[in-house]
Amino acid sequence: MKTKVLMVCLGNICRSPLAEGILKSKVDASTIYVDSAGTGPWHVGNSPDPRSIDIAKKHGLNISTQRGRQFSHADFSNFDFIFVMDNSNYDNVIQLAQSEEEKTKVQLILDEIFPNENVDVPDPYYGGGQGFEDVYQMLDKACDQIASRL
Repeated sequence: MKTKVLMVCLGNICRSPLAEGILKSKVDASTIYVDSAGTGPWHVGNSPDPRSIDIAKKHGLNISTQRGRQFSHADFSNFDFIFVMDNSNYDNVIQLAQSEEEKTKVQLILDEIFPNENVDVPDPYYGGGQGFEDVYQMLDKACDQIASRL
């Protein structure tokens, strides 16, 4: 049975698609399934932000075929691990949880490299290209830790 990992951000076009692509590149797809979602509905069905696609491509990853979707309560049943990009995403996802077991699946992705510090992955949407590179580097380090643990 595959281990299932979900990456969650606000719109599912910047951070979580990068996290999905990065982790997929570090794990065996026959044993680990990785997906991403957003807490909001704005970009359902859309491709990732072109800047996320470009920064992924710069690092040898193709995330252009991903499509945005919204996080739903069913994701608690469908995934073993739910990594959120920031404290706001964490609060939004936890509000949908209906049990302690569901809540235990949710954690901030940067807790992987900054344990118990509640560090957010900054949303690069309104920033420049360097913001996307910075986000990529943070997620790459966090995904190294996740991949080694899985």
